[in-house]
Amino acid sequence: MKIQMTMLCLALCASSTFAKDVNNKSSVSEQVGYSFGYLMGRSNADAMKDMDINAFIEGLKTASQGKASALSDEEMSRVLTQYKKQAEAKQLIELKQQAEANAKIGAAFLAENAKKDGIKVTKSGLQYQVLKQGNGKTPKANSMVKVDYEGRLLDGTVFDSSIARNQPASFQLSQVIQGWTEGLQLMKEGSKYRFFIPANLAYAQIGSGDVIAPNSTLIFDVELLEITK
Repeated sequence: MKIQMTMLCLALCASSTFAKDVNNKSSVSEQVGYSFGYLMGRSNADAMKDMDINAFIEGLKTASQGKASALSDEEMSRVLTQYKKQAEAKQLIELKQQAEANAKIGAAFLAENAKKDGIKVTKSGLQYQVLKQGNGKTPKANSMVKVDYEGRLLDGTVFDSSIARNQPASFQLSQVIQGWTEGLQLMKEGSKYRFFIPANLAYAQIGSGDVIAPNSTLIFDVELLEITK
């Protein structure tokens, strides 16, 4: 849990009741307490959704007033450890279900997409479409390249874009996801391709950050600007 204890104690000290009607006419102390509590709750919603809020506030009150805890340190440590394990197990189950669902969605999308005109499929399962054909050199697996790109999820969400940043990216082909390593070796300098990358050639069951979920099929528009030394 990522609860910030300083904020929690400030929220507690500003309020002495479990239910308080607060608005912009309330005292500064009440508004401060409400604001801290609301922001804390919003940023820790996942960690607190299965928690008894009244008991939570009672624990804060007891501690901030310097009173003895109703539970020993050992008891609190034991129950929090148990809670953490249960939460992690639940999260793993949810991630597994999400991964299975995304795998089915991705497979269905790729199967239909492969039937479209202009879509080519490699042995690995990578799909690509030539948007613009260049006439420069073709990179190798260990080449350094400079590219402009935009990455999207199947629902159209843009999760990364050098184009939006107005700053091309430079990297070695061996240091990126498999779909890129393979796909860029099909291109010549000056080309622009659209890649449809299966999850096993991208971030697989791990995903990446909060945006790319496990087993996500990804779409990239990539322009190979040049092979650099």
